[in-house]
Amino acid sequence: MSTIGFVGGGNMAISLIGGLIDAGHPGNSIWVSEPLYPQREALGERFAINITANNIEAVAATETLVLAVKPQIMQEVVQGIAEKCSDTRPLIISIAAGVQESSLLSWLGYPARIVRCMPNTPALLGCGATALYGNSAVSPEDRERAGEILGTAGIALWVDSEDLIDAVTAVSGSGPAYFFMLMEHMIVTGQNLGLSKELATELTLQTALGAARMAKENNDSPGDLRRKVTSPGGTTERALDIFTGGGIATLIEQALTGARDRSRELGKAS
Repeated sequence: MSTIGFVGGGNMAISLIGGLIDAGHPGNSIWVSEPLYPQREALGERFAINITANNIEAVAATETLVLAVKPQIMQEVVQGIAEKCSDTRPLIISIAAGVQESSLLSWLGYPARIVRCMPNTPALLGCGATALYGNSAVSPEDRERAGEILGTAGIALWVDSEDLIDAVTAVSGSGPAYFFMLMEHMIVTGQNLGLSKELATELTLQTALGAARMAKENNDSPGDLRRKVTSPGGTTERALDIFTGGGIATLIEQALTGARDRSRELGKAS
């Protein structure tokens, strides 16, 4: 099996490593470079993998390199490994939001095979949604390899244009926070209506989980499901009418468009 290296050993790297191990990828073919000693120790205790504080060592040992560092330090990290990458020519997978392919190519200094992807935080539980984009140098075999790696943390779907990564960021990358906000307000309102905090929380979270499973596992669209559970003149219709009257559709469109635009701004600044 191919060797896989991670530059950065944070939560997203941990979720992918755990997924790879669970999928049967041998630990001795996985490398992680992490500068912080406590994080390296935690990785060593959790996984039987190769751990180093030296990025160059991880690059030299691997055929696929996952860049799992914060966007703010990506340029420094990539320029530091560029010469070794030029020698070994790994498939490079970047999970940094907003860092464009053109920036990565400029910092690397050679026509690298680059896959950009946008995972979201549920990947930490193995139920993430990740979109991937591969540049023109990426082969079908590279796409399969990248899809397998990101697929260990949930679903992995390809987009044909790098520009669409910004839309993906708006829908699924930032998306969990939208649902958290809705749940947060439902819990508070449940308490205001007389429920205990514990009861309001359990009811809200289980309802969110059940609704997501119904939408995921049912052939009906979310709109069809909404109509099926909305009785004319009933309580659900009253609540939905208030949502509609408050302009929820416009707010959602404005919010996601704003997130998309901010992703573009961050990309231009990289």
